[in-house]
This record gives sequence, structure tokens and C-alpha cells, in this order.
Amino acid sequence: MLAQTLVLATVLAAASGSAVGANIVELWDQVQAPPAPKLATPTVKAGSTALLLLDIEQLTCNQEGRPRCVAAVPAVARFLERARTAHLPVFYSNTPRGSRDTILAPVAPREDEPIVKSSVNKFTGTKLDDLLKARDVKTVVVCGTSASGAALHTATGAAQLGYQVVLPVDCVTGSSLYEEQAAVWSLINGPGTARSLTATALDSIKIE
Repeated sequence: MLAQTLVLATVLAAASGSAVGANIVELWDQVQAPPAPKLATPTVKAGSTALLLLDIEQLTCNQEGRPRCVAAVPAVARFLERARTAHLPVFYSNTPRGSRDTILAPVAPREDEPIVKSSVNKFTGTKLDDLLKARDVKTVVVCGTSASGAALHTATGAAQLGYQVVLPVDCVTGSSLYEEQAAVWSLINGPGTARSLTATALDSIKIE
């Protein structure tokens, strides 16, 4: 027993002086990005898929604070046109300070397209789940900002509610590349989303 205790103490002492024993802040500058994920070319069914456009509004998608969001808007607008042509239902969200009028013009909602207002998880405190179920939606395409806010938490919420999640990485934007990378990695690999999520790009999504 004494010998086992001494071995354990030796192992713990060694670990405390190595990378294994150090905390993440102490090792911050040693972290290397994992390999880039492979993106899929999914086919979604128009009758059971919805497009979620999250917080693409003046307060959160502007040149000063989040220029990559602004840069992504034309591609989002093109996909939105494809989605509407294929009769996918489209649902929007605002931040608590936003409104229908603050959503950027190229992706502005039509009068019959619902908008929910919440913090980062758009299912929390809203009727989004009920609205999706009323349209028999099984799969959601998640686009929005910020990557570590509405996109991350709403995609996770959708997966936990049983939806399949399609994540076009070119419309999940943040204030930095690191934020986007961390959010995408977490969604692809996280235990709450890994089995339900397909990472892709907008132009790679086929609608049937």
C-alpha cells in the first residue's frame, strides 16, 4: 500500500510540473488549432426544413464591430432567395434591443415570416419551437451572429430539442476569426450537437 501511495505521489508531482498539470491560461500560447473540418454537401427537404436567420441586425452586424458579418450578408441573401423559392419557411430573431426594422435590408423579413426576440438561445422564452413544430420542421439551417452567441446557443438548443442542424460556416460570423473557429469547433465536436449537426457552406446545400 505504501509503495502504491509513493508511486501515485510521484506521478502527481510530475504532472503538476508538466503541461498535463498546468491550467489552460498558463498554456494559452501553446495551443494549436486542430485540423480544419471537412465540410459536407447536404441535401435538405423543403417540406421539413426551415432557415433560421439570427440577429442579422444593425446593432450586431455592422462594419465597426463585426465586419465579417456585413461581408457575409450578400451570400446569406442569395441563400435566402433560394430558400424562399423552394418554399422553406424562414424564421428570424432579434436581440432584445432589435426590431423588425433593424434587420439588415438585404435579408429583411417578409410580413408573414415570424420573428422571435431573445438573448443567445432563441428557443428560450420564445415560441420558436412551437412555430417550427407547427410547420412540421425536422431540420434547421442556422445562420447568424454572433458565432459564440446566437449561432452557438441556438444551434445547441435546436439539437437538444431533437432537430437536425445544418451549419453553413460561411454565415456564422463573429468579431474575430478565433471566435468563429472556436464556435464551429465546439458545435462539430460538442456532445450536445456532434450527432445532430452537419457543417457545410451555403452554396453546398441542395434543396429538394
